[in-house]
Amino acid sequence: MPASRQTSRRQFLQGVAAAGAATILIPKGERAYGFQSANDRPVFATIGLRNQGWTITNKSFKFADFAALADVDANVLAQNVDRVEKKQGKKPDAYKDYRKVLERDDIDAVMIATPDHWHTKIAVEAMRAGKDVYCEKPLTLTIDEGKLIEKVVKETGRVFQVGTMQRTESGQRFLQAIALIRDGRIGKVRKVTCGINGMSASPVIPEAPVPEGLDWNFWLGPAPEVAYRALPEMRKGYGGGVPLYSNCHYSFRNWHEYSGGKLTDWGAHHVDIACWALGATDTGPSQVTPVEYTLPVEYRDGFPVVDDQYNAATKFRIRVDMPNDVEMIITSEGDNGILFEGTKGRFFVNRGKIVGKPVEDLEDNPLPEGAIEDVYGGPVSANHTANFIEGMRSRKQPISDVWSHNRMLEICHLSNIAMRLGRALKWDPVKREIVGDPQANSFLSRENRKGFEIEA
Repeated sequence: MPASRQTSRRQFLQGVAAAGAATILIPKGERAYGFQSANDRPVFATIGLRNQGWTITNKSFKFADFAALADVDANVLAQNVDRVEKKQGKKPDAYKDYRKVLERDDIDAVMIATPDHWHTKIAVEAMRAGKDVYCEKPLTLTIDEGKLIEKVVKETGRVFQVGTMQRTESGQRFLQAIALIRDGRIGKVRKVTCGINGMSASPVIPEAPVPEGLDWNFWLGPAPEVAYRALPEMRKGYGGGVPLYSNCHYSFRNWHEYSGGKLTDWGAHHVDIACWALGATDTGPSQVTPVEYTLPVEYRDGFPVVDDQYNAATKFRIRVDMPNDVEMIITSEGDNGILFEGTKGRFFVNRGKIVGKPVEDLEDNPLPEGAIEDVYGGPVSANHTANFIEGMRSRKQPISDVWSHNRMLEICHLSNIAMRLGRALKWDPVKREIVGDPQANSFLSRENRKGFEIEA
């Protein structure tokens, strides 16, 4: 974390860090740049409401008021309007077109939880409309989109939080893991293994009628125009109520047209923490090598030859050559979480536990006082939204800034490109381009569909 951000964070209101804080006092200023009075709460809108969209909205009510919601699926939109009204006692306005949200002067910030292929366009337009942004991970669909977002953050001065909430939440286990490493509890780090699970292949998914209430063309947005596909079987559990196999709700993660499979799903969480722990948030790897992997369909020149089945990797083992001779492994095998191995020991951490001898030794040899706060750069916020609002107040970037996010996400994107092309990729972390491989470099960006271009 840059020293300037650590210093500014130490000056933030202690009240925001207190768990369960009900309000955040904001100095008087203009809307979207400090709010209107000391008693005002920031006014938010959420764009994209299924699953994580509701999750981040729901944990933000104690800090913000929601004036509007937007979603291209009328059924999802209606359900969440009712949910928000019950939670805050006031009905938010509802829009299919997110641009109506951005036109409103009363909205200070937007929370974006659309499918990945929409993130960059909405985020860029929101910042240029004077809104601060909280955007779900993975932030981008391509590496060049990340560079564009960085450019617009600098141009507009907006505050931007990425939804990698493991930096703030999960019982501070990941913060403790980084504190252990910084305190030398495992010596020099030699290897980091990120277990991020695999995905299942799909059967052939036929074209199907577009569900009533869904604007399929608008859902596709910047992605290529294709037919809606689905099988009758319904998904159960988290993300349920939609077809188990489709190229839309929930299953978009399994298609490179809209996402990056597990590499940008869970990888965006665990690779992020690994890079933070290694002190590699402003640099990158020298090489990414696909050791073992399974693609569910045939690929030719980096593109799937069929369009009726999931195409993101189902199994993989990626080796990433990190600075200081650290080996990073990203794998679909084993426990979901991060294993840190050093010259003096090792330990494992995930959202539910942190285990290993260095952790057991804390009973007799605790971390120095303030070690967790030193990692975080100040008092740990009540949750990721509270941290975002701290940044809105101070006009400083929050804990999950776009620069460190994009640096680690480049590893995830490069891993997908390497598997699609079937070869190791050498990476220049200064120029942020693939070395000596024009074909691979062509995958750093994508052309957006006409009518849904992103203004550079």
